[in-house]
Amino acid sequence: MTRTNKGIITLVAVLALSGMTMAAQETVVHVSQSEAVKAAKEKVQPEYPAMAKQLHLEGTVQVEAHIGSNGTVDEVKPLTGNAVLMNAAVSALKKWKFAPFTADGKPTKAVADMSFSFKL
Repeated sequence: MTRTNKGIITLVAVLALSGMTMAAQETVVHVSQSEAVKAAKEKVQPEYPAMAKQLHLEGTVQVEAHIGSNGTVDEVKPLTGNAVLMNAAVSALKKWKFAPFTADGKPTKAVADMSFSFKL
């Protein structure tokens, strides 16, 4: 077997394996905030941070929730808003529980952008 043929066979094998890996990846559905709130079985409201109260900080923060196929929050990514308020929103959202989202009739992971308003 020539060196070129070995290289081609190696390339084909790598491409085949990467295709299998991609096929094995779980589907992730993107849901709106209203869909996520409807599916929420347990909602924990953020506690207004004491420092934010002292500084009279108000505002809206937006986060991205990554929800597992079992309905638990796997990860929360900060998107926009005041950092002091953001920490409270992230902490609260990590405690939320959702009814599992589905794709093709099977439980699947989901991503939702969520907003929290902080007003004194």
